[in-house]
Amino acid sequence: MLELIFVLVFIATLLVTGLTMVTVFVATGVALLVMMLLGMIGAVIKLVPWLIVIALGVWFFKSFVYSPR
Repeated sequence: MLELIFVLVFIATLLVTGLTMVTVFVATGVALLVMMLLGMIGAVIKLVPWLIVIALGVWFFKSFVYSPR
């Protein structure tokens, strides 16, 4: 939600300053791309601890619990 508010305020600021529509579209596209990339990186960083827990659980299961016949 914060990203959407940022992009809307960014577009409004560009329109008020008197830039052409082409530069507003280009700047909006770049801003959306950067915000999506940073959002994805943030999501991955939030998931890293859970991925480590899952990897440790699989390793523990394979090493100590599961025994092939």
